Amino acid sequence: MAASGCKGRFLSFLDYKTEKYIVAKNKKVGILYRLIQLSIIGYIIGWVFLSKKGYQEKDEAIQSTVITKLKGVSVTNTTESGVLVWGPEDYVIPPQSPKVLDGHCQEDEDCEEGKLVVAGHGIMSGQCLRRSENPSGTCEIFGWCPVERKFKPKSLLTNAENFTIYIKNFIQFPKFQFSKSNILETADVSYLKCRYDEKLHPYCPIFRLGDITARAGYNFNDMATFGGSIGIQIQWDCDLDKGYTECHPQYQFSRQDITASNKTIAMGFNFRHTRYYKNTAGESYRSLYKVYGVRFNIMVNGRAGMFNIVPTAISVGSGLALMGAGVFFCDMILLYIMKNGTAYRERKFEGSKQSTAAGNLPEVRHEKTSLAS
Repeated sequence: MAASGCKGRFLSFLDYKTEKYIVAKNKKVGILYRLIQLSIIGYIIGWVFLSKKGYQEKDEAIQSTVITKLKGVSVTNTTESGVLVWGPEDYVIPPQSPKVLDGHCQEDEDCEEGKLVVAGHGIMSGQCLRRSENPSGTCEIFGWCPVERKFKPKSLLTNAENFTIYIKNFIQFPKFQFSKSNILETADVSYLKCRYDEKLHPYCPIFRLGDITARAGYNFNDMATFGGSIGIQIQWDCDLDKGYTECHPQYQFSRQDITASNKTIAMGFNFRHTRYYKNTAGESYRSLYKVYGVRFNIMVNGRAGMFNIVPTAISVGSGLALMGAGVFFCDMILLYIMKNGTAYRERKFEGSKQSTAAGNLPEVRHEKTSLAS
C-alpha cells in the first residue's frame, strides 16, 4: 500500500496541470479588463520599445577627446602700451591665480624669514616694520614693487565677439567598437569656412564667440568687462540600429559663473600673467597683467544603443507580468467587490474530500462554467 502510494506520487509529478477558467459575463469588469490590457500594451509599445528602446543594449561609457583652436585679431591703443596688435598667441594664456593672507606682525618673530605671505606679494625677510602712528606692523617682504593696484577694468578687444573657436571632438563607444567625430567627412576644402548653425550647419565645428554667449542667454560685450565662464555641452545620443550616419552631436550652451539669482561675489573670470625684461643697467623689470575674459568649458556626454535579444526578452517578460497583474486586479473585483462575489468564489475555488470507503480521491470532472451577472 505504501509502495503504491509512493509510485502514485511519483507518477503525479509527471502530470500536466492547467488552470481552470471561468467566463464571467460581467460587462463592467470585461470593459475594465480590456482597458487595462490596452493600457499595458500601449505602455510596452510606446514607452518601453519606441521611447526608451527597451530592445537595445546600452553603452554610456563614452570615451572622448576635444581639441580647440581660437582665432581672431584685434588692435588696442592705450596710454600704457600704445598701439598693439593682439593675436591668439597674445591673448590665449593658461590661467594662474595665487592667493595669500595678510602679513601683519607685532615683532620680528612674527615674520618668519623665507615664509610666503598669504595675500601678500613675496616672501618674508624676517623683519617687522612699524610706524609711529600704528603700533602694529607689517612684515617686510621681498617681492616686486610697486604692488598690484586695484582698478575698474575696461574692455579692450572690442571686436572679440567676432573671434571664432574651432572645436574638434572625437568619441568612441568601446562596447560596440563605434567611433565618430563632430567633423563632417568630406573632401570639400571650403567646408571649414562655415559657421555653426543648429539647422543649416549642424556639422560645422567653428563657432563665433558672440553666437555662443547669445545661445547661453547673454551678451558678449556685457560679459567682456569682468569676464565669465560659458559651458559647451556636446551630447551624443546614438541609435546604432539606424546606422553610422544617424549618430549626430547636439550642442547646448550655458553660463557657469553666476547663480540663478545672479548674486555671487565670484561672478566673472580673470587671471594674471607677466612679461619680464631688463633695462640697460641689467635691472629686472616685469609687466603684470590682470586679464578679464570669457572662459569656455567643454563637456561631452553620450550613450549608444543596439538591438540585443536579452533586453528584448526582459522587456517582453515584464509586459507579460503586467498582464497577469491586470487579471489579478479584475479577479479581486469579481470575488470581493461585486455583489454576487460569493457565487464567483464557489465556482472558482473547488475543494475535494477524501472518500472514507475506498481511501482514494473521487474523480472530479472540471468543465467550463459560464456565469451571468
